[in-house]
Amino acid sequence: MTKLGYARVSTGDQNLDLQIDALKGAGVKERHIYQEKMSGTKSDRPQLEALLKAAREGDVIVVWRLDRLGRSMKHLVGIVDDLKSQGIGFVSIQDGIDTTTINGELIFGIFASLAQFERNLISERTKAGLRAARARGRKGGRPKSLTDKQIKTAQKMYDKNDWTMAEIAETVGTTVPTLYRHIKVQPMSSA
Repeated sequence: MTKLGYARVSTGDQNLDLQIDALKGAGVKERHIYQEKMSGTKSDRPQLEALLKAAREGDVIVVWRLDRLGRSMKHLVGIVDDLKSQGIGFVSIQDGIDTTTINGELIFGIFASLAQFERNLISERTKAGLRAARARGRKGGRPKSLTDKQIKTAQKMYDKNDWTMAEIAETVGTTVPTLYRHIKVQPMSSA
């Protein structure tokens, strides 16, 4: 059994020393501590990926706090579930969670249930909000970036072939890519 540690701070000017000291205090050897300085919201965290690849059955992954590992409760639960299926334990020092014990597994199971409850609650609120908006005559989705009048003006300018797309876009107050999405562009002839 090897204890593998993961320490992360969100910005480069923050310090990892507190987490590293706590990981060492929990029995993680310095050479087994994976360190990262980037936001937890990033899905691409190379050191976390390296840690997860290095972990083997019987190993234990140790973090200072739960929020150091997962982007969200759902993400965290997913990681720990994957670890469990591979026979890898998980310890969060500050949160008192140790999935290698019956009590720790129970506590983490409660967290997982709360995460599922939160997802269901958000989904229900979203659906209820959409139903209420529809009942008031509102449609979902992003509002149009151009009015019908702007689109007609742009189309007429384009059809006359006297202006560039950039000039038309500036006239109707939009960008060229948005303009291309709203007007009918004639295919170029191959003469």
